[in-house]
Amino acid sequence: MASTVTTTTTTTTTKLVTPSSTTGLHRRRISTTSFSPSRLRCFAKSLSSSTSSLKRLRTGIAPLRVSRRSASVRCSASPSSEALPSALLFDCDGVLVDTEKDGHRVSFNDTFAEKELGVTWDVDMYGELLKIGGGKERMTAYFNKVGWPEKAPKGEAERKDFIASLHKRKTDLFMALIEKKLLPLRPGVAKLVDQALAKGISVAVCSTSNEKAVSAIVSCLLGPERAEKIQIFAGDVVPRKKPDPAIYLLAASTLDVEPSSCVVVEDSAIGLAAAKAAGMKCIVTKSGYTAEEDFLNADAVFDCIGDPPEERFDLAFCGSLLEKQYS
Repeated sequence: MASTVTTTTTTTTTKLVTPSSTTGLHRRRISTTSFSPSRLRCFAKSLSSSTSSLKRLRTGIAPLRVSRRSASVRCSASPSSEALPSALLFDCDGVLVDTEKDGHRVSFNDTFAEKELGVTWDVDMYGELLKIGGGKERMTAYFNKVGWPEKAPKGEAERKDFIASLHKRKTDLFMALIEKKLLPLRPGVAKLVDQALAKGISVAVCSTSNEKAVSAIVSCLLGPERAEKIQIFAGDVVPRKKPDPAIYLLAASTLDVEPSSCVVVEDSAIGLAAAKAAGMKCIVTKSGYTAEEDFLNADAVFDCIGDPPEERFDLAFCGSLLEKQYS
């Protein structure tokens, strides 16, 4: 009678702790079981300047965090890796284009000036208002707090129409900025989109901003050839905006993909919360207004996507975040 031998494989998880912030990298803890050799070499490069920190080995997992000063460090998965996202989902403002301070804020203020409302949002105030998802919701919350302008109607229904008219004008002014290409794409966006489209991966933009404004950004800055292959979910397409996961769940359903196979690129804490609540992997690329926000739950954090020779990550890196669930 043949005997049966059962073999048990034990996987050891080792956590690497990067040098302190003086090396240009935030502290990060990485499970080596989810990394290919090439990615480990990438991280070893960032560790080489401080070998003493290698002694501080502990267990656990935390997001990969790369600061602006680590521009030369590039992370990608092994070329042989087969794990790729089913869909790559981008937020718009702050991810495709750093629009908020010199785009949306300026357009809001120009609208308020045209309507003689006596309202101006300075840089700091607008930064606080960005914690509220959606331009109409932002204006409503602001007026409810500080008081409605004298020219605003008194009834609730009329005020809703008033806000909608302000937002429509603001969108027109913002689109004029985009069409003049006064606000450029962030580094690496076109590269990552092209990599995904070349692999037949669905690409979409999921934003709380007005659909016309998002479409203008995609069409004017990414170009019509890419735009026709990118699906847009924006504005009031869902009843609840970020941090609610509705827009990301709608995208996954429409694209007929599992949320767990999607990778999201976000720039804000509320966007990160929406992506994670949808059950998706999320990479944060910090923007001007969000650099100091808490991204503890992100799967990776960078200052941008980046183009060669200062590329921070690529499509293979996005796929590597899914390696565990595909194994």
